[in-house]
Amino acid sequence: MSIKIKNGRIITATDDYIADIFVDGETIKAIGKDLPIDADSTIDASGKLVFPGGIDPHVHLDMPFMGTFSSDTHETGTRAALFGGTTTVIDFVLQKQGHSLKEALAEWKSRATGTAAGDYSFHMAVTDFNDNTKAEIQEMVENEGITSFKTFMAYKGALMIDDSQMIGLMQEVKKQGGLVTVHATNGDVIDFLVAKHKREGKLSPLYHYLSQPEVTEAEASGRFSDMADYTDCPGYIVHMTCEGALNAVRNATRRNQKVFVETCIQYLLLDASLYEAGGSLDFEGAKWVMSPPLRQKKDQQTLWAGINQGLVQVVATDHCPFMWAQKLMGKDDFSKIPNGHPAIENRMELLFSEGVGKGKITLNKYVEVACTNAAKIFGMFPRKGTLAVGSDADIVIFDPNEKHTLSAKTHHMNVDYSGYEGWEVTGKVKTVLLRGNVVIDANKCLVEKGNGQFIKRNKVSGKI
Repeated sequence: MSIKIKNGRIITATDDYIADIFVDGETIKAIGKDLPIDADSTIDASGKLVFPGGIDPHVHLDMPFMGTFSSDTHETGTRAALFGGTTTVIDFVLQKQGHSLKEALAEWKSRATGTAAGDYSFHMAVTDFNDNTKAEIQEMVENEGITSFKTFMAYKGALMIDDSQMIGLMQEVKKQGGLVTVHATNGDVIDFLVAKHKREGKLSPLYHYLSQPEVTEAEASGRFSDMADYTDCPGYIVHMTCEGALNAVRNATRRNQKVFVETCIQYLLLDASLYEAGGSLDFEGAKWVMSPPLRQKKDQQTLWAGINQGLVQVVATDHCPFMWAQKLMGKDDFSKIPNGHPAIENRMELLFSEGVGKGKITLNKYVEVACTNAAKIFGMFPRKGTLAVGSDADIVIFDPNEKHTLSAKTHHMNVDYSGYEGWEVTGKVKTVLLRGNVVIDANKCLVEKGNGQFIKRNKVSGKI
């Protein structure tokens, strides 16, 4: 079925103009002013913004964690993403220690294949790097189209690898044309502080935050940058939260090293005062227990500046929702609260309202950090992340003026609270196309589970 989108204001990472887009099949076939082409269906986008489908490269769907699973499945999570204008997500496969990457991939495929409503890909989290794991890297890149490998510098005994494993992994990933991403916090210091607070009977959610001070993230970000420089492996730091960590990357630029940086929407908008919203002993703060935790207002300013300075390339979510009953697992011990926060549906609208709407970033920068850079960094560009002839017809039609209020009562994420309850937003996703099909319109999802495709990704260059 062919579709013509007429008179929309087309925004890419570099362009801003009014034109028509002609879609036939799964891809964009033509873009131009007053296109003289008939289509099976016409959408009038006058007065609306038209930009590429969003890419969220950091989500955790149906993820096993602390004896439970994140509450959004690949079906519910990708559907909620579509409602919010995100057409492609990258989820994390977690290798179990003592097991192979292939086994882990098979487990995640069993949950995602035939269920996802939107397009998706995988990062491979390497938690046990050894000779057998090393031998699997090439297969992941060449055969599976998985070209990014996640590491953890925290969660000792479960996910964390040590520096010698990190160096070995970086050398092999560099050789195979991949990228190493990292959860950059100093796990040993965090474990020390968690144990200290628990011994002292300090068990409320506030102490989750106080167990992960800024220095733990700053130190690990610098150490990761040093290892990436030594191995010449492309590096990417996920969910950066603070000034100290960004300064570690800023220092790396002094030796002409490029380390990619992702922050998340919550770190731009929310701060650590929420951990004491009802008093320092109140459990309400568990809604925002995530790792790393929310930081200070000065860190928000640093991250917005980092976006405009080109030091922060991507705004993601680290979407990892848990029902309130699951959060209550840690009611008497902050270290047992499942870490995570729901945002997959809210990212694009919040970033527009708070970023573009309040003059913090331009429209082009908005598309760059919400869509295009992730596609370039992770080997999906120009198929994804832009509006161009030949690209997948992943298209968002957006009303920049419509006001609405975020609430658990109306969101589509499978979680019974919102991290942004009552937040008034200006700007709303109206219509979404995924590979040429209208998937969201008039606040209804028009596709069933299984509509989403797994996106095999290309080797990466470490440059954008």
